[in-house]
Amino acid sequence: MPNMSLKKNEMPSQDPNVRNKNFLEVALGYTKEQAIDEAQRCLHCKNYPCVQGCPVSIHIPDFIAKVAEGEFEQAYQIITQSSSLPAVCGRVCPQENQCEKHCVRGIKGEPVAIGRLERFVADWHRENVKEDPVAPVKNGHKVAIVGAGPAGLTCAGDLVKMGYDVTVFEALHLAGGVLVYGIPEFRLPKSIVANEIETLKKLGVHIETNMVIGRVLSVDELFEQGFEAVFIGSGAGLPRFMNIPGENFKGVYSANEFLTRVNLMKAYREDSSTPIQHVKNVAVVGGGNVAMDAARCAKRLGAENVYIVYRRSEEELPARKEEVEHAKEEGIIFKLLNNPVAIHGGEDGFVNKIECLEMGLGEPDASGRRRPVEKPGSNFELEVDCVIMAIGTSPNPLIKSTTEGLDTQKWGGIIADETTGQTSREGVFAGGDAVTGAATVILAMGAGKQAAAAMDAYIKNKK
Repeated sequence: MPNMSLKKNEMPSQDPNVRNKNFLEVALGYTKEQAIDEAQRCLHCKNYPCVQGCPVSIHIPDFIAKVAEGEFEQAYQIITQSSSLPAVCGRVCPQENQCEKHCVRGIKGEPVAIGRLERFVADWHRENVKEDPVAPVKNGHKVAIVGAGPAGLTCAGDLVKMGYDVTVFEALHLAGGVLVYGIPEFRLPKSIVANEIETLKKLGVHIETNMVIGRVLSVDELFEQGFEAVFIGSGAGLPRFMNIPGENFKGVYSANEFLTRVNLMKAYREDSSTPIQHVKNVAVVGGGNVAMDAARCAKRLGAENVYIVYRRSEEELPARKEEVEHAKEEGIIFKLLNNPVAIHGGEDGFVNKIECLEMGLGEPDASGRRRPVEKPGSNFELEVDCVIMAIGTSPNPLIKSTTEGLDTQKWGGIIADETTGQTSREGVFAGGDAVTGAATVILAMGAGKQAAAAMDAYIKNKK
Protein backbone atom coordinates (compact mmCIF):
# COMPACT_ATOMS: atom_id res chain seq x y z
CA MET A 1 0.00 0.00 0.00
CA PRO A 2 1.62 3.31 -1.05
CA ASN A 3 2.13 6.09 1.46
CA MET A 4 -0.05 8.94 0.15
CA SER A 5 1.23 11.61 2.55
CA LEU A 6 1.63 14.94 0.74
CA LYS A 7 4.77 15.75 2.71
CA LYS A 8 8.25 14.27 2.74
CA ASN A 9 9.66 12.75 5.88
CA GLU A 10 11.57 15.55 7.59
CA MET A 11 15.34 15.25 7.64
CA PRO A 12 16.67 15.18 11.23
CA SER A 13 19.30 17.86 11.74
CA GLN A 14 21.37 19.67 14.36
CA ASP A 15 19.80 22.62 16.15
CA PRO A 16 20.80 25.84 14.30
CA ASN A 17 22.19 27.52 17.43
CA VAL A 18 24.38 24.49 18.09
CA ARG A 19 25.55 23.72 14.57
CA ASN A 20 26.59 27.30 13.77
CA LYS A 21 29.40 26.80 16.28
CA ASN A 22 30.73 23.47 14.98
CA PHE A 23 31.74 21.86 11.70
CA LEU A 24 29.83 18.59 12.20
CA GLU A 25 27.35 17.55 9.53
CA VAL A 26 24.12 19.55 9.71
CA ALA A 27 21.75 16.92 8.30
CA LEU A 28 21.73 13.69 10.30
CA GLY A 29 20.11 11.33 7.78
CA TYR A 30 17.01 9.15 7.80
CA THR A 31 16.49 6.20 10.11
CA LYS A 32 15.60 2.87 8.47
CA GLU A 33 11.97 3.43 9.38
CA GLN A 34 11.91 6.93 7.86
CA ALA A 35 13.61 5.69 4.68
CA ILE A 36 11.13 2.87 4.18
CA ASP A 37 8.19 5.16 4.89
CA GLU A 38 9.49 7.76 2.42
CA ALA A 39 10.19 5.14 -0.24
CA GLN A 40 6.58 3.99 0.01
CA ARG A 41 5.50 7.44 -1.27
CA CYS A 42 6.88 6.54 -4.74
CA LEU A 43 4.15 5.70 -7.29
CA HIS A 44 6.56 3.88 -9.67
CA CYS A 45 5.34 5.75 -12.74
CA LYS A 46 5.59 3.79 -16.00
CA ASN A 47 7.60 6.44 -17.86
CA TYR A 48 10.02 7.24 -14.99
CA PRO A 49 9.91 11.08 -15.26
CA CYS A 50 12.38 11.42 -12.37
CA VAL A 51 15.09 9.57 -14.34
CA GLN A 52 14.79 12.14 -17.12
CA GLY A 53 15.93 14.80 -14.66
CA CYS A 54 19.01 12.88 -13.46
CA PRO A 55 22.26 13.80 -15.27
CA VAL A 56 23.70 10.33 -14.59
CA SER A 57 20.44 8.42 -15.27
CA ILE A 58 20.13 6.52 -12.00
CA HIS A 59 17.31 3.94 -12.10
CA ILE A 60 15.45 5.86 -9.42
CA PRO A 61 12.12 3.96 -9.08
CA ASP A 62 13.98 0.64 -9.05
CA PHE A 63 16.28 1.58 -6.17
CA ILE A 64 13.42 3.19 -4.25
CA ALA A 65 11.35 0.01 -4.62
CA LYS A 66 14.16 -1.93 -2.94
CA VAL A 67 14.31 0.62 -0.11
CA ALA A 68 10.57 0.20 0.43
CA GLU A 69 11.16 -3.55 0.79
CA GLY A 70 14.04 -3.01 3.22
CA GLU A 71 16.53 -4.40 0.67
CA PHE A 72 19.08 -1.62 1.13
CA GLU A 73 22.10 -3.36 -0.36
CA GLN A 74 20.17 -4.22 -3.52
CA ALA A 75 19.17 -0.56 -3.72
CA TYR A 76 22.85 0.42 -3.46
CA GLN A 77 23.83 -1.93 -6.26
CA ILE A 78 21.18 -0.40 -8.51
CA ILE A 79 22.43 3.13 -7.80
CA THR A 80 26.07 2.24 -8.43
CA GLN A 81 25.26 0.88 -11.86
CA SER A 82 24.97 4.56 -12.83
CA SER A 83 26.75 6.61 -10.16
CA SER A 84 30.25 6.31 -8.72
CA LEU A 85 29.58 8.83 -5.91
CA PRO A 86 26.16 8.07 -4.38
CA ALA A 87 26.96 9.32 -0.85
CA VAL A 88 28.16 12.61 -2.36
CA CYS A 89 25.17 13.04 -4.68
CA GLY A 90 22.72 12.29 -1.90
CA ARG A 91 24.15 15.24 0.02
CA VAL A 92 24.99 17.99 -2.46
CA CYS A 93 22.93 17.43 -5.63
CA PRO A 94 20.24 20.07 -6.29
CA GLN A 95 17.56 17.38 -6.52
CA GLU A 96 14.83 20.00 -6.33
CA ASN A 97 15.87 21.22 -9.81
CA GLN A 98 16.51 17.77 -11.28
CA CYS A 99 15.00 14.38 -10.39
CA GLU A 100 12.57 15.66 -7.76
CA LYS A 101 11.42 18.47 -10.05
CA HIS A 102 9.87 15.83 -12.34
CA CYS A 103 8.35 13.67 -9.57
CA VAL A 104 4.60 13.21 -10.05
CA ARG A 105 4.06 13.40 -6.29
CA GLY A 106 5.22 17.01 -6.49
CA ILE A 107 2.14 18.07 -8.46
CA LYS A 108 -0.19 18.05 -5.45
CA GLY A 109 2.32 17.94 -2.63
CA GLU A 110 6.03 17.45 -2.03
CA PRO A 111 8.03 15.17 -4.32
CA VAL A 112 9.55 11.95 -3.04
CA ALA A 113 12.80 12.75 -1.17
CA ILE A 114 14.99 11.02 -3.76
CA GLY A 115 18.23 12.64 -2.61
CA ARG A 116 17.66 11.77 1.04
CA LEU A 117 16.95 8.16 0.07
CA GLU A 118 20.10 7.98 -2.05
CA ARG A 119 22.12 9.30 0.89
CA PHE A 120 20.51 6.77 3.23
CA VAL A 121 21.30 3.86 0.92
CA ALA A 122 24.93 4.91 0.41
CA ASP A 123 25.43 5.44 4.15
CA TRP A 124 23.82 2.11 4.99
CA HIS A 125 26.18 0.31 2.58
CA ARG A 126 29.24 2.05 4.01
CA GLU A 127 28.28 1.21 7.58
CA ASN A 128 27.12 -2.37 7.03
CA VAL A 129 28.94 -3.94 4.07
CA LYS A 130 32.62 -4.73 4.58
CA GLU A 131 33.35 -6.80 1.46
CA ASP A 132 35.52 -5.10 -1.15
CA PRO A 133 34.07 -4.62 -4.63
CA VAL A 134 35.35 -7.02 -7.27
CA ALA A 135 37.78 -5.37 -9.70
CA PRO A 136 36.79 -5.90 -13.36
CA VAL A 137 38.96 -7.89 -15.76
CA LYS A 138 41.36 -5.57 -17.62
CA ASN A 139 40.86 -5.04 -21.35
CA GLY A 140 44.47 -4.05 -22.08
CA HIS A 141 43.89 -0.35 -22.77
CA LYS A 142 45.16 2.66 -20.80
CA VAL A 143 43.40 6.00 -20.28
CA ALA A 144 44.37 9.11 -18.34
CA ILE A 145 42.15 11.43 -16.32
CA VAL A 146 43.27 14.97 -15.45
CA GLY A 147 41.66 16.09 -12.22
CA ALA A 148 40.22 14.05 -9.35
CA GLY A 149 37.05 16.10 -8.93
CA PRO A 150 33.50 14.87 -9.59
CA ALA A 151 33.87 14.85 -13.40
CA GLY A 152 37.20 13.02 -13.35
CA LEU A 153 36.20 10.52 -10.67
CA THR A 154 32.97 9.68 -12.47
CA CYS A 155 34.77 9.22 -15.78
CA ALA A 156 37.37 7.05 -14.05
CA GLY A 157 34.72 4.95 -12.32
CA ASP A 158 32.83 4.21 -15.52
CA LEU A 159 35.99 3.40 -17.49
CA VAL A 160 37.47 1.11 -14.84
CA LYS A 161 34.21 -0.85 -14.78
CA MET A 162 34.63 -1.34 -18.55
CA GLY A 163 38.05 -2.89 -17.92
CA TYR A 164 40.33 0.06 -18.67
CA ASP A 165 43.59 0.69 -16.85
CA VAL A 166 42.75 4.15 -15.46
CA THR A 167 45.18 6.66 -13.95
CA VAL A 168 43.93 9.92 -12.45
CA PHE A 169 46.37 12.82 -12.16
CA GLU A 170 45.47 15.30 -9.40
CA ALA A 171 47.26 18.64 -8.86
CA LEU A 172 46.55 18.84 -5.11
CA HIS A 173 47.88 16.55 -2.40
CA LEU A 174 44.43 15.01 -1.87
CA ALA A 175 41.93 13.62 -4.39
CA GLY A 176 38.38 14.96 -4.53
CA GLY A 177 38.66 18.36 -6.18
CA VAL A 178 35.90 20.75 -5.14
CA LEU A 179 34.47 17.99 -2.93
CA VAL A 180 37.41 18.42 -0.54
CA TYR A 181 38.51 22.03 -1.00
CA GLY A 182 35.22 23.76 -1.75
CA ILE A 183 32.30 22.13 0.07
CA PRO A 184 32.41 22.48 3.87
CA GLU A 185 32.62 19.56 6.27
CA PHE A 186 29.18 20.36 7.69
CA ARG A 187 27.61 19.77 4.26
CA LEU A 188 29.87 16.98 3.03
CA PRO A 189 32.13 15.22 5.54
CA LYS A 190 35.52 14.53 4.03
CA SER A 191 35.46 10.96 5.36
CA ILE A 192 32.51 10.38 3.02
CA VAL A 193 34.51 11.62 0.02
CA ALA A 194 37.53 9.54 1.07
CA ASN A 195 35.37 6.43 1.30
CA GLU A 196 33.94 6.94 -2.20
CA ILE A 197 37.46 7.41 -3.59
CA GLU A 198 38.69 4.32 -1.75
CA THR A 199 35.94 2.31 -3.46
CA LEU A 200 37.20 3.50 -6.85
CA LYS A 201 40.75 2.51 -5.90
CA LYS A 202 39.57 -0.98 -4.95
CA LEU A 203 37.99 -1.26 -8.40
CA GLY A 204 41.44 -0.54 -9.85
CA VAL A 205 41.63 3.22 -10.38
CA HIS A 206 45.17 4.59 -9.84
CA ILE A 207 45.37 8.11 -8.41
CA GLU A 208 48.57 10.15 -8.52
CA THR A 209 48.50 13.36 -6.45
CA ASN A 210 50.75 16.43 -6.65
CA MET A 211 50.69 16.00 -10.43
CA VAL A 212 50.10 19.34 -12.14
CA ILE A 213 49.39 18.51 -15.76
CA GLY A 214 51.01 21.25 -17.82
CA ARG A 215 53.93 21.48 -15.40
CA VAL A 216 55.01 18.01 -14.21
CA LEU A 217 53.70 16.34 -17.37
CA SER A 218 51.99 17.67 -20.48
CA VAL A 219 49.05 16.14 -22.30
CA ASP A 220 51.45 15.25 -25.13
CA GLU A 221 53.65 13.36 -22.68
CA LEU A 222 50.66 11.39 -21.42
CA PHE A 223 50.13 10.08 -24.94
CA GLU A 224 53.85 9.32 -25.21
CA GLN A 225 53.54 7.20 -22.06
CA GLY A 226 50.99 4.96 -23.77
CA PHE A 227 47.68 6.45 -22.71
CA GLU A 228 45.24 6.06 -25.60
CA ALA A 229 42.79 8.79 -24.57
CA VAL A 230 42.81 11.64 -22.07
CA PHE A 231 39.90 13.22 -20.18
CA ILE A 232 40.38 16.74 -18.82
CA GLY A 233 38.26 17.42 -15.77
CA SER A 234 40.46 20.02 -14.12
CA GLY A 235 37.59 22.18 -12.88
CA ALA A 236 37.37 25.94 -12.58
CA GLY A 237 39.57 27.06 -9.73
CA LEU A 238 40.62 30.52 -10.91
CA PRO A 239 38.75 33.09 -8.76
CA ARG A 240 37.04 36.19 -10.10
CA PHE A 241 36.99 39.61 -8.50
CA MET A 242 34.83 42.68 -9.15
CA ASN A 243 37.73 45.03 -10.00
CA ILE A 244 36.45 47.65 -7.59
CA PRO A 245 38.70 49.92 -5.48
CA GLY A 246 40.14 48.30 -2.36
CA GLU A 247 40.21 44.64 -3.34
CA ASN A 248 43.91 44.52 -2.44
CA PHE A 249 43.35 45.34 1.23
CA LYS A 250 44.29 42.68 3.75
CA GLY A 251 41.23 40.73 4.79
CA VAL A 252 39.80 40.47 1.27
CA TYR A 253 39.63 36.82 0.19
CA SER A 254 38.42 34.96 -2.85
CA ALA A 255 35.91 32.34 -1.75
CA ASN A 256 38.25 29.72 -3.22
CA GLU A 257 41.12 30.71 -0.95
CA PHE A 258 38.91 31.08 2.12
CA LEU A 259 37.16 27.74 1.64
CA THR A 260 40.37 25.92 0.75
CA ARG A 261 41.99 27.13 3.96
CA VAL A 262 38.94 26.04 5.97
CA ASN A 263 38.01 22.78 4.23
CA LEU A 264 41.19 21.29 2.81
CA MET A 265 43.69 22.74 5.29
CA LYS A 266 41.37 22.50 8.34
CA ALA A 267 41.98 26.10 9.48
CA TYR A 268 39.10 25.80 11.96
CA ARG A 269 41.09 23.35 14.08
CA GLU A 270 43.25 24.66 16.90
CA ASP A 271 46.17 22.50 15.73
CA SER A 272 45.96 23.70 12.10
CA SER A 273 49.14 25.14 10.59
CA THR A 274 47.11 27.17 8.08
CA PRO A 275 46.46 30.76 9.21
CA ILE A 276 43.09 32.43 8.77
CA GLN A 277 41.66 35.61 10.24
CA HIS A 278 39.23 35.30 13.12
CA VAL A 279 37.09 38.38 12.62
CA LYS A 280 33.91 39.98 13.95
CA ASN A 281 32.12 41.30 10.84
CA VAL A 282 32.20 39.59 7.45
CA ALA A 283 30.66 40.51 4.11
CA VAL A 284 30.30 37.72 1.55
CA VAL A 285 29.63 39.04 -1.94
CA GLY A 286 27.50 36.70 -4.07
CA GLY A 287 24.35 34.61 -3.84
CA GLY A 288 25.27 31.09 -4.92
CA ASN A 289 26.02 27.94 -2.95
CA VAL A 290 29.68 29.00 -2.62
CA ALA A 291 28.60 32.26 -0.99
CA MET A 292 26.37 30.35 1.46
CA ASP A 293 29.25 27.98 2.25
CA ALA A 294 31.67 30.84 2.88
CA ALA A 295 29.19 32.74 5.06
CA ARG A 296 28.33 29.69 7.15
CA CYS A 297 32.03 28.86 7.60
CA ALA A 298 32.75 32.43 8.74
CA LYS A 299 29.97 32.16 11.31
CA ARG A 300 31.42 28.92 12.64
CA LEU A 301 34.84 30.55 12.91
CA GLY A 302 33.35 33.00 15.43
CA ALA A 303 32.20 36.01 13.40
CA GLU A 304 29.44 37.95 15.16
CA ASN A 305 27.84 39.42 12.03
CA VAL A 306 28.01 37.75 8.63
CA TYR A 307 26.35 39.49 5.70
CA ILE A 308 25.40 38.07 2.31
CA VAL A 309 25.61 41.03 -0.10
CA TYR A 310 23.74 40.23 -3.31
CA ARG A 311 22.58 42.55 -6.05
CA ARG A 312 19.26 40.83 -6.79
CA SER A 313 16.33 39.77 -4.59
CA GLU A 314 15.82 36.48 -2.77
CA GLU A 315 13.75 35.14 -5.66
CA GLU A 316 16.80 35.32 -7.92
CA LEU A 317 19.29 33.78 -5.48
CA PRO A 318 21.07 30.98 -7.37
CA ALA A 319 21.85 29.02 -4.18
CA ARG A 320 19.78 25.98 -3.27
CA LYS A 321 16.69 26.85 -1.26
CA GLU A 322 17.81 24.44 1.47
CA GLU A 323 21.18 26.18 1.79
CA VAL A 324 19.54 29.61 2.01
CA GLU A 325 17.16 28.35 4.70
CA HIS A 326 20.02 26.80 6.68
CA ALA A 327 22.02 30.03 6.44
CA LYS A 328 19.10 32.07 7.75
CA GLU A 329 18.51 29.63 10.60
CA GLU A 330 22.19 29.95 11.57
CA GLY A 331 22.00 33.75 11.81
CA ILE A 332 23.41 34.87 8.45
CA ILE A 333 22.16 38.37 7.57
CA PHE A 334 20.97 38.87 3.99
CA LYS A 335 21.62 42.32 2.48
CA LEU A 336 19.74 41.81 -0.78
CA LEU A 337 19.37 44.30 -3.64
CA ASN A 338 22.77 45.75 -2.76
CA ASN A 339 25.96 45.80 -4.80
CA PRO A 340 29.51 46.64 -3.60
CA VAL A 341 31.19 49.61 -5.28
CA ALA A 342 34.33 49.96 -3.12
CA ILE A 343 36.22 48.46 -0.20
CA HIS A 344 37.82 50.80 2.31
CA GLY A 345 40.66 50.16 4.71
CA GLY A 346 42.75 51.75 7.44
CA GLU A 347 46.36 52.84 7.60
CA ASP A 348 47.30 49.35 8.78
CA GLY A 349 46.29 48.02 5.36
CA PHE A 350 43.32 46.01 6.64
CA VAL A 351 39.78 46.34 5.33
CA ASN A 352 37.35 48.16 7.65
CA LYS A 353 34.32 48.98 5.48
CA ILE A 354 32.53 47.90 2.34
CA GLU A 355 30.61 50.56 0.41
CA CYS A 356 27.45 49.41 -1.34
CA LEU A 357 24.82 50.83 -3.65
CA GLU A 358 21.15 49.94 -3.45
CA MET A 359 19.67 48.20 -6.50
CA GLY A 360 16.30 47.75 -8.12
CA LEU A 361 15.19 45.09 -10.60
CA GLY A 362 14.53 45.76 -14.27
CA GLU A 363 13.62 43.47 -17.16
CA PRO A 364 14.90 39.85 -17.32
CA ASP A 365 18.37 39.35 -18.81
CA ALA A 366 19.70 36.38 -20.84
CA SER A 367 19.68 34.17 -17.74
CA GLY A 368 15.95 34.79 -17.23
CA ARG A 369 16.55 36.66 -13.98
CA ARG A 370 15.55 40.31 -13.66
CA ARG A 371 18.44 42.64 -14.37
CA PRO A 372 19.74 44.65 -11.38
CA VAL A 373 19.53 48.42 -11.83
CA GLU A 374 21.51 50.91 -9.73
CA LYS A 375 19.78 53.52 -7.57
CA PRO A 376 22.04 56.59 -7.89
CA GLY A 377 22.94 58.28 -4.60
CA SER A 378 21.88 55.34 -2.43
CA ASN A 379 25.42 54.55 -1.24
CA PHE A 380 25.89 53.24 2.29
CA GLU A 381 28.69 51.52 4.22
CA LEU A 382 28.92 48.35 6.27
CA GLU A 383 31.64 48.10 8.91
CA VAL A 384 33.46 44.84 8.24
CA ASP A 385 36.92 43.45 8.85
CA CYS A 386 36.71 40.74 6.19
CA VAL A 387 35.29 40.59 2.65
CA ILE A 388 34.90 37.29 0.77
CA MET A 389 34.32 37.45 -2.99
CA ALA A 390 32.08 34.58 -4.11
CA ILE A 391 31.12 35.76 -7.60
CA GLY A 392 32.30 32.80 -9.65
CA THR A 393 35.42 31.14 -11.01
CA SER A 394 36.94 30.26 -14.37
CA PRO A 395 39.24 27.46 -15.57
CA ASN A 396 42.97 27.70 -14.90
CA PRO A 397 44.69 28.56 -18.22
CA LEU A 398 47.62 26.16 -17.61
CA ILE A 399 46.35 23.19 -19.65
CA LYS A 400 45.15 25.44 -22.45
CA SER A 401 48.53 27.15 -22.67
CA THR A 402 50.51 23.90 -22.69
CA THR A 403 48.38 21.79 -25.05
CA GLU A 404 48.57 22.40 -28.79
CA GLY A 405 45.41 22.08 -30.85
CA LEU A 406 43.04 22.54 -27.91
CA ASP A 407 40.40 25.15 -28.71
CA THR A 408 39.01 27.23 -25.85
CA GLN A 409 36.44 29.93 -25.23
CA LYS A 410 37.53 33.55 -24.76
CA TRP A 411 36.88 33.20 -21.03
CA GLY A 412 39.05 30.07 -20.83
CA GLY A 413 36.64 27.15 -20.98
CA ILE A 414 37.67 24.20 -23.15
CA ILE A 415 35.43 23.76 -26.19
CA ALA A 416 33.99 20.25 -26.13
CA ASP A 417 31.05 18.45 -27.71
CA GLU A 418 28.00 18.60 -25.41
CA THR A 419 27.19 14.90 -25.72
CA THR A 420 30.62 13.26 -26.02
CA GLY A 421 33.12 15.68 -24.50
CA GLN A 422 35.31 15.39 -27.59
CA THR A 423 37.60 18.41 -27.97
CA SER A 424 39.37 19.80 -31.03
CA ARG A 425 42.36 17.59 -30.17
CA GLU A 426 42.05 13.95 -31.24
CA GLY A 427 41.88 11.59 -28.30
CA VAL A 428 41.34 14.42 -25.81
CA PHE A 429 37.97 14.73 -24.08
CA ALA A 430 36.84 17.26 -21.50
CA GLY A 431 33.91 17.94 -19.21
CA GLY A 432 32.68 19.57 -16.03
CA ASP A 433 33.66 23.04 -14.89
CA ALA A 434 36.73 23.04 -17.18
CA VAL A 435 34.22 23.26 -20.05
CA THR A 436 31.16 25.01 -18.61
CA GLY A 437 32.67 27.18 -15.92
CA ALA A 438 31.52 26.75 -12.32
CA ALA A 439 28.39 24.58 -12.17
CA THR A 440 27.05 21.75 -9.97
CA VAL A 441 28.69 18.51 -8.88
CA ILE A 442 26.07 16.36 -10.59
CA LEU A 443 26.38 18.18 -13.93
CA ALA A 444 30.13 17.57 -13.80
CA MET A 445 29.45 13.92 -13.06
CA GLY A 446 27.08 13.72 -16.02
CA ALA A 447 29.77 15.15 -18.28
CA GLY A 448 32.29 12.63 -16.99
CA LYS A 449 29.87 9.79 -17.63
CA GLN A 450 29.19 10.91 -21.22
CA ALA A 451 32.91 11.28 -21.90
CA ALA A 452 33.65 7.79 -20.56
CA ALA A 453 31.22 6.26 -23.06
CA ALA A 454 32.70 8.37 -25.87
CA MET A 455 36.28 7.44 -24.93
CA ASP A 456 35.35 3.76 -24.95
CA ALA A 457 33.84 4.12 -28.42
CA TYR A 458 36.88 6.10 -29.63
CA ILE A 459 39.37 3.46 -28.50
CA LYS A 460 37.31 0.58 -29.88
CA ASN A 461 37.07 2.32 -33.25
CA LYS A 462 40.86 2.67 -33.36
CA LYS A 463 41.44 -1.08 -33.09
